[in-house]
Amino acid sequence: MLMMNQLTHRGLANLSKVYGGLLHMKMGGLHLVVVSTPEMAREVLQVQDSVFANRPARVAIKYLTYDRADMAFAQYGPSWRQMRKICVMKLFSRKRAESWASVREEVDSTLQSIAKRGGSAVNIGELALDLTKNITYRAAFGSNFIPWLGWIQGKEFNKRLVKARGSLDEFIDKIIDDHIEKRKKQNNSGDESESEAELDMVDELMEFYSEDVAAEDLNSSIKFTRDNIKAIIMDVMFGGTETVASAIEWAMAELMKSPDDLKKLQQELIDVVGLNRRLHESDLEKLTYLKCCIKETLRLHPPIPVLLHETSEASVVAGYSVPARSDVMINAWAINRDKTAWEDPETFKPERFLKKDAPDFKGSHFEFIPFGSGRRSCPGMQLGLYGLDLAVAHLVHCFSWELPDGMKASDLDMSDLFGLTAPRAIQLVAVPTYRLQCPLLE
Repeated sequence: MLMMNQLTHRGLANLSKVYGGLLHMKMGGLHLVVVSTPEMAREVLQVQDSVFANRPARVAIKYLTYDRADMAFAQYGPSWRQMRKICVMKLFSRKRAESWASVREEVDSTLQSIAKRGGSAVNIGELALDLTKNITYRAAFGSNFIPWLGWIQGKEFNKRLVKARGSLDEFIDKIIDDHIEKRKKQNNSGDESESEAELDMVDELMEFYSEDVAAEDLNSSIKFTRDNIKAIIMDVMFGGTETVASAIEWAMAELMKSPDDLKKLQQELIDVVGLNRRLHESDLEKLTYLKCCIKETLRLHPPIPVLLHETSEASVVAGYSVPARSDVMINAWAINRDKTAWEDPETFKPERFLKKDAPDFKGSHFEFIPFGSGRRSCPGMQLGLYGLDLAVAHLVHCFSWELPDGMKASDLDMSDLFGLTAPRAIQLVAVPTYRLQCPLLE
């Protein structure tokens, strides 16, 4: 019997060095297949994508997702495809995120908070989690519900999520009821003046809500039940906060571990933006080295290190039989560090992405799958990248950063913990100094 620490991203990577890129284990009545190389990832995520497109869900997951009424754990099929299409177009597009004033307001608030503590150590891990949580919740529910969210405290809340599900269910019901009431008032008054930028995610989902739609009707019409909306809200709350926050913290940690790369990025920001004004969102596409730093961070620290899939039917992969309903663990962490695909794979080297033939993360280069690939690739990729790009760019542009108490870059501990996001074992703490030659807020 395998010890549980062998089922972490690192443990599975070590097993793959002994047993190869496709490993089949049986644990009681459960068949477990582990994919650890780009070649095997291509086979299950592209060649046989439809067979491997289901998600495993145990009792706790079914309970949290209203019996798979969400998008993350719903079984692959017509209703899931319609749900994903709506969510990608209406909720998770970069263009949609750019229209939210709440994003800019929360970034400004975070930068102000850092500036007030200039010269004092800042916990970047906590700061990043607060920022992403506030952005996500305001975009999802609207600012009226922010005061209600004080009891939802990041990682500790995630750990007790199953126990808190009852209270959370009441909270989400109140959100939906409030939006239903708002829509009724607008319809009765004939006031439909609310702009797209003022609509939150629940507003968008309510466009497809029907109180009397049966679950089987979802296959033929784009309608959401109340449970669908509640489950999607759960996906957004807990899938779109810690993943992005962890990536922000890892990016800053890698840059502080590699001062030369931090200086290169700061110089690019001076060349493109200058120090006489704040960075604008339109500047992001011109920041080539920033993009490289973000990609290299995601290569070394994918948002979800092990991607979970399930087979819908029996299959044969590389000559090996894979039973139906097998749990499939795709070790993105190991694949992104594959020695046959990457030169010096354990080292942070953003410049590797300056090459013309460098892989991208859109899902067709299977040596680089931080967001997965195929039918089950991350639907929130563009939204997450937008928040990640924006946060890191502002943090590096507005402030110089030093490690506290005379710590050297070589002393920075880069250990991680196994979990949904493989966060840093020790949260990053650094000392900021304001470096712009203009007021922070103009």
